[in-house]
This record gives sequence, structure tokens and C-alpha cells, in this order.
Amino acid sequence: MLPREEREALEHQVLAGSATFADHSLGRARPEEPCVLRTCFQRDVDRITYCKAFRRMKHKTQVFLSPEGDHYRTRMTHTLEVSRIARTIARCLKLNEDLTEAIALGHDLGHTPFGHAGERALRKIHAGGFEHNEQSLRVVDRLEKEGRGLNLCKETRDGILCHTGDQKPMTPEGSIVRLSDRIAYVNHDTDDAVRAGIMREEDIPSSVRDVIGDSFGKRIDTVIRDVVASSDSEIRMSLPVAWAMDDFRSFMFEAVYHNPKAKSEESKVEGILAALYDHYLADVSRLPADYRAVAEEEGEERAVCDYIAGMTDQFAVQQYTQLFIPGGWTIR
Repeated sequence: MLPREEREALEHQVLAGSATFADHSLGRARPEEPCVLRTCFQRDVDRITYCKAFRRMKHKTQVFLSPEGDHYRTRMTHTLEVSRIARTIARCLKLNEDLTEAIALGHDLGHTPFGHAGERALRKIHAGGFEHNEQSLRVVDRLEKEGRGLNLCKETRDGILCHTGDQKPMTPEGSIVRLSDRIAYVNHDTDDAVRAGIMREEDIPSSVRDVIGDSFGKRIDTVIRDVVASSDSEIRMSLPVAWAMDDFRSFMFEAVYHNPKAKSEESKVEGILAALYDHYLADVSRLPADYRAVAEEEGEERAVCDYIAGMTDQFAVQQYTQLFIPGGWTIR
């Protein structure tokens, strides 16, 4: 047997009946010859890890814009934390860890520069609206590989699209990532906010601390254990933990996500992205070749939105400075 076939056979021996089996995948939009070594979901993990959009996440905001310090989360580190939480849950529940990892690594590929502030700005600026989960799917379907996309499996694509929003994932592995995303960001954003001096650990309500723990590590451990113990045909938390997590999320919106100190720079984001959007829309020949092709096929506004959504924080600021901030004169 080929290594891939051995792995596919092993999945049927060790995974739960409700798992998504690689050899039962619904396949890719463009059929391909199977890999000798890797299952289809392992190939998806590799394609996402090696793509340009994945590398750019290390310079995209998670919560704090341009934080001073090396230990604040970025979109990349958020993604890696989601992946670790999701893979632990998937392994314990005997679900497909490779599919889980692929969805986790790809779920935020379409996030804008400047985090959710950038997402809100593009949603307002772009006539077609903007949702980062839809853009993540667009990245893997259309924008990567010089417009060819990554040609991922249907199950991976569905999990990326449905990691947030009203539509539920088609696989239990997708449901794990959807839940793990929330577990990760509520907890690590707290860690960053304490480091930034915006809140103290003691400020977290007792309804949260008494149920899921009084430290970052304890909370992560408690919630993962609870999901593993509470899930059956549905991936879920127990009601007490789910209620505590809801209280935690509400507290974070009040204390951090809407905190004037944490968000003091966000008012500038819309101005930066609006100026860039208008600049490139006025003349799409200024766009890179890949995006000019998008403009020809899908319209100029779509291409400009794609280009700006893919920018890192640093590149957006650099472009804005170069285009709209006067340079200094050197007198010799």
C-alpha cells in the first residue's frame, strides 16, 4: 500500500464513525491525481501553510494596532492558537485532525489589515460589503497562486467559510474550529489586554473566574476539557461553561473591544483604507498584475477590495504615506 493509502486505512480503524474520512472527501473543484504520501486533507494543510496570504498574517493586527512589544498576538499567532486548541479537541474526540488543522490554518486568511477595524472600514467603503470569512474562502479559491487558487477540498473550504456567521459547518471538524476560534480569541485577547495595562486579571467577573478559572492556562484547559466531555453528535460546551464564556465575551467587549484606550488609533483606519481604495479605483493600472486580471474578469471594485484586504498593516501604512504624505526636501 502507498503511504497515503495506509493513512486512509488507519483513519477507519482509529477515528470515530462521525469523523470525516479523507478517502470519502467530496473532492476538489478541479480533480487531481492523489498524492502518493499525503491524504487530501494533509495536502490542504500544506497548501495553506505555504501560501502567501498565510505568511502575511504575521503582520496583521489581532486586536491592538501597532503594539509596542514582541509578545502581543497577531493574526498569525491567533491562527496557530486556534489550530492547537482545535487539534487537541479533534484528537480527543477521534475526529479528523488533518481536516481540523487545514480549516484552522485557513480560517482567517482573508482578514484585512488593522483587524476588525479594517473589516468594518472595508464593509463601509466597498459597495459589495465585506466579511472576512467570505474573503478567506475567496483567497483560497481565487486569489492565491496567481489567480488559480489552492483548489482545496470541499470540506476544508466549507469549514473556512462557516467558521463564523449564521451558516453552520458541514463537518464536525468545522464545528470544532468554529468553537476553538472563540475559545482562543476571548482568552488570548485577555492576556494581551492585561499586558497592555487596559485591565487586570482580577477585573474578570466572578461568574467567569469561578466556573472556568482564574488564569489564562486554567481557562483554556477547563474549556477544552468541557468540550471533549460534553460533545456527542454535536460539538458543544456544557451549559455552565457556555454561559460563563458568554459572560466572558460580553465583558471583553465592554472592557477591551470597545475600550477607548485600546481603540484610540482605530478612527484613523477608515481614512487610510478609504484613501487607498479611491486611489486604486481611480486607475486600476496601479494594481499588481494579478489584481488587474481580477478587475477585467470581476470588476474594478472587486479587484481593489481584494488588494486592500490582502495588505498587511505595515504595507497599508507605507502605501498611504508614500501616496499622501509629503516627503521632506533635502537642501544641498
